[in-house]
Amino acid sequence: MRRFLSFNDFFREYFKGKAVKLSLDGGFTCPNRDGKISNKACLFCSDAGSGDFLNGNLTIDEQIEKQKLFLSSKWKAKNFIAYFQNFTNTYGDFSYIKNLYTYISSRDDIVGISIATRLDCIDENIIELLKQISEKKLLWLELGLQSTKESTISLINRGYSHKEFDKNLQILKKNNIKFLLHLIYGLPNDSIEDMKETFNYANSQGPFGIKFHNLYIQTNSPLYKYYLENPFKLISKDEYIDLIIYSLENLNKYTVVHRITGDADKKFFYEPKWSADKLSIISQIDKILKEKNIPIITNEDIIKACNYWR
Repeated sequence: MRRFLSFNDFFREYFKGKAVKLSLDGGFTCPNRDGKISNKACLFCSDAGSGDFLNGNLTIDEQIEKQKLFLSSKWKAKNFIAYFQNFTNTYGDFSYIKNLYTYISSRDDIVGISIATRLDCIDENIIELLKQISEKKLLWLELGLQSTKESTISLINRGYSHKEFDKNLQILKKNNIKFLLHLIYGLPNDSIEDMKETFNYANSQGPFGIKFHNLYIQTNSPLYKYYLENPFKLISKDEYIDLIIYSLENLNKYTVVHRITGDADKKFFYEPKWSADKLSIISQIDKILKEKNIPIITNEDIIKACNYWR
């Protein structure tokens, strides 16, 4: 058992069995790439739009079946969550969006739907569609908060302000649409206090889920060129772990932790070297939580969390 509400423990109880995410390429793009906002990706985003391990050449059905075959044998899982991971998955032709998610929600082999998107790409039609699908299947949006500091948001080219992010997040909350927030610790210009402030904001919104990422540089992202031209201090392993411990100690008890460290594509990985050893980071975090006597999450705690989100 973990000392925080983990993805595995929560969804195993929620679906009464092991659940895994099928990472899918829905064929979307992003307003930061097609010229609507800019022709530049977010600073940290790879060529694949944060979907480095996907195969968009296959149809959705082919992607699902291929991943089901692989993951069911690897994890002995029977519960599958459709995860539309790369680029902005509510951006584009509404008819296509509606048909895609209506179809996915109708599949008996899909128990949940996770949609990565941007809060400036959510309109009334999307809200209504998400509400309808949420009545059939567990659904949540994955949103790249990353930082609440406006100068950092501008630097990383997120494309819209924190004020707009917060305004649209309240619309999701008003409509009871679940959401997960992504945070990146170590962005250039963000101090330790800035990162804690970002976490405190995220935590105050009562998210369904949260993902913690350490900033790492891949050679296929704009960050690589930026770093070579504008060297900045990379976050250290100890600094990152301290921030994760702070975050886990203060996190809402019903927020599900989906990730506590990033997962770079090793073909393109550049810096910082320590972040390539994911198991070491997780092990050290677990060790410190144990030393600090952070209580273990019990089965009763997990059941309460599941009931809270039903």
